[in-house]
Amino acid sequence: MEWIYLVLIGLVLLFGLAVLIISRRRREKAIDARSAPPIAPPTGPPRSPGATTAVLEPPQEDSVVEAPAIVAPPRLRDRMARARATLAGAFAGVRGRRGITDETWDDLEEALLRADLGIGVSTDLLDGLRTQVKSRELTEPDELLDALREEMKERLAGADRSLHFEPGEVDSPNVWLFVGVNGVGKTTTIGKVADQQRAAGHKVLLAAGDTFRAAAAEQLTTWAERADADLVRGNEGGDPSAVVFDAVERAAARGHDLVLADTAGRLHTKTNLMDELRKVRRVAEKGTGRVTEVLLVIDATTGQNGLAQAREFGDASQVTGVVLSKLDGSAKGGIVFAVETELGIPVKLVGVGESIGDLIPFDPDEFVDALFD
Repeated sequence: MEWIYLVLIGLVLLFGLAVLIISRRRREKAIDARSAPPIAPPTGPPRSPGATTAVLEPPQEDSVVEAPAIVAPPRLRDRMARARATLAGAFAGVRGRRGITDETWDDLEEALLRADLGIGVSTDLLDGLRTQVKSRELTEPDELLDALREEMKERLAGADRSLHFEPGEVDSPNVWLFVGVNGVGKTTTIGKVADQQRAAGHKVLLAAGDTFRAAAAEQLTTWAERADADLVRGNEGGDPSAVVFDAVERAAARGHDLVLADTAGRLHTKTNLMDELRKVRRVAEKGTGRVTEVLLVIDATTGQNGLAQAREFGDASQVTGVVLSKLDGSAKGGIVFAVETELGIPVKLVGVGESIGDLIPFDPDEFVDALFD
């Protein structure tokens, strides 16, 4: 009988333990339920069978849209290290002496010639300064250099450096011709000008008038795509005048107000090629077009040879302005003075790099300051 009591007692203990465990779990669930956030009742119409539930994310703060970064135009001073270095040594030597001596004039003359101002311009500048030194208007080296700086600025002052665009009838586009010898960067310059003029609101068309140089049209096509401009090209070896004429007529028919015409690079000493350039100029104005600019592109690294180019091209095509390319890589920026003072042709644009934005208006004061600072 004792074992029956023991079994009953065990069952009672097991039952009590089970009841204790179940009660404890119920209390824990009740506590969790009280601490949980209440569930909002569903709102809106009842869902139809098979409908999906849209998960709405909590509203977020308005995102801040950053404005595109504004790329500042290149500074002339930052791109003229080589030209500045040509003069820096001479200027340091002048400042290092006590007073103005014969060595001062030798240093300045050598520096100006090395910077390619030319003998005529350099002599005129220094002769005027010598007069001021003799009259005791200038007595200190720093005063001499300041006077030289101002005289150089004065030499470049007063020129019309604007790119001429004549508003007129829709069917009478302006034509800008680009001329120059081989390898000076005409095609690249045209692409950069096209980008600037399109940004200024003009509808631009490019004329691939260089039909002699292999791949010239392909190169201009690439620049046309970069500048988002239209293009007219002819057959390789074809008549460049015909290409320019067709471009002007197409521009007039399709509402383009500006035609930028490339021409074949040619040596300024070749009479027959210069005669052909004269023909291109005449044909460009035969139809509805108006030639309002003829821009001579000169490689700044060529120095005084650029002066001879400017003279011959000016006679053949009535050059209205100069684009000085590759100024950032040249120590011979003084060609600006030779072109302007001897020929009276203003420098209007300068190339200071290879990117599409590295063509800037020529500022004579900034240019001279960049040589001195």
